[in-house]
Amino acid sequence: MNGLVALVASALQADPYCGDVFVFRPKRGDRLRLVFWDGTGMVLTTKWLESGRFVWPPIRDGSMRLTREEFALLAAGLDWTRVARTTVRRPTKAA
Repeated sequence: MNGLVALVASALQADPYCGDVFVFRPKRGDRLRLVFWDGTGMVLTTKWLESGRFVWPPIRDGSMRLTREEFALLAAGLDWTRVARTTVRRPTKAA
């Protein structure tokens, strides 16, 4: 875990204690490692797929950002790139 925390600080130039969740994927693509500070300590969790690989988004500048919904789909092993967001029209007046 210390190696991943150091990687967050050095390679990503981010504060590992900021509360963000940092997600790492090994080359095989069938596992995810999450590192985050929960306010009392550093948490490391791992998930692997029994078959298949995680659909990984394109990475620019060594990092990426996902919405909660995109991350939930990624962690579930679903192809989140095939999910289209629906447009919700805002009401113009109250009923």
